[in-house]
Amino acid sequence: MTITEKILAAHAGKQEVKPGELINARVDLVLGNDITAPVAIKEFARIGVDKVFDPEAIALVPDHFTPNKDIKSAEQAKMVREFAKKYGIVHYFEVGKMGIEHCLLPEQGLVGPGDLVIGADSHTCTYGALGAFSTGVGSTDMAAGMALGEVWLKVPPSIRFHYYGTLPPWVGGKDLILYTIGRIGVDGALYSAMEFTGETVAALTMDDRFTMANMAIEAGAKNGIFPVDEKTLAYIDGRLKRPHKVYASDPEAEYAKEYEFDVSRLEPQVALPHLPENARPVSEITDVRIDQVVIGSCTNGRMKDLREAAQLLKGRRVHPEVRLIVIPGTQEIYLQALKEGLITDFIEAGGVVSTPTCGPCLGGYMGILAHGERAVATTNRNFVGRMGHPESEVYLAGPAVAAASAVKGRIAHPEEVSGNGA
Repeated sequence: MTITEKILAAHAGKQEVKPGELINARVDLVLGNDITAPVAIKEFARIGVDKVFDPEAIALVPDHFTPNKDIKSAEQAKMVREFAKKYGIVHYFEVGKMGIEHCLLPEQGLVGPGDLVIGADSHTCTYGALGAFSTGVGSTDMAAGMALGEVWLKVPPSIRFHYYGTLPPWVGGKDLILYTIGRIGVDGALYSAMEFTGETVAALTMDDRFTMANMAIEAGAKNGIFPVDEKTLAYIDGRLKRPHKVYASDPEAEYAKEYEFDVSRLEPQVALPHLPENARPVSEITDVRIDQVVIGSCTNGRMKDLREAAQLLKGRRVHPEVRLIVIPGTQEIYLQALKEGLITDFIEAGGVVSTPTCGPCLGGYMGILAHGERAVATTNRNFVGRMGHPESEVYLAGPAVAAASAVKGRIAHPEEVSGNGA
């Protein structure tokens, strides 16, 4: 079996499972946020149970419109807060403790290898970076999960992505996943497990792995997953608060498809509007003028991302016609960036730094685009109207391209700013 099949079999109490099989599986963690949890809370009330299955196995993270942007979002957050108090939810994260959920949960040691995690947010697939099966579900499935500690799902077929070669400078996990989606399309892994392997993957930092697993959903995948190695175990050491089990794909495991990519000459990637599959090498699109740059989100709001951006912004100025918005993924990341002087670098360059929030990624707040405006963003989606006006445009990129573009006022290769290029 593949790693995904082994995790699902173990949680379904079976010796083995096969793609297409319908199973009822035990969950280790159920996640909701301030947009999706209120719907689940209403459904939970309709079920008629008087307690959740495990107050320690539910995480509620108000991160989309928090601190609240208006009365409606305040009411949503209030509902989540009161539910957490009523049912003794241990892992409820109030303002001051919260962060962007998919940055926060691994950081706080709430997910680990071999787990089965469901979350009422499509980017719950992020935790596959730790060798877990994690996937997004609807709010009704979240309600059932909170009541029963179970989820009903179909075992996905697995697709193996093998990367080899040493990554060039300024190329990271975001570029790998954009390149991959560009090759297979936004439905290229529809309801499948994207399994990432190879020497290139083994050399990636955990932050880069989180980025890649995060965007598996943008290829239509049910989940993204990485092998557990020494880097994984080092990351969870001292964080993970419960036992874990490491699973690995068998050498003879069957895959629906297999891809091999030599990435030794890969350029930084940019996904043009209005789909993540519209990935191009940055050198092909350096004449696009921009109005805004967003560095953050559950995709690229971690320390490696902020360090990379600050490396290019330090001692330089944001273009006078560009608005730069930097959003650390969690309070802990914010504090670390503060200690390292990165926040100073961003502000002195002319950027603004926000409290951790999803904010502009989904067109929420903290950077909405007006008619005809263009943004380079380290977020995960560039659909029509995703970040504001239906006639605005979002270009997806990694933090290096985003920072270089903020300085140049147009989409730019990092080497144009670092001194190694034009």
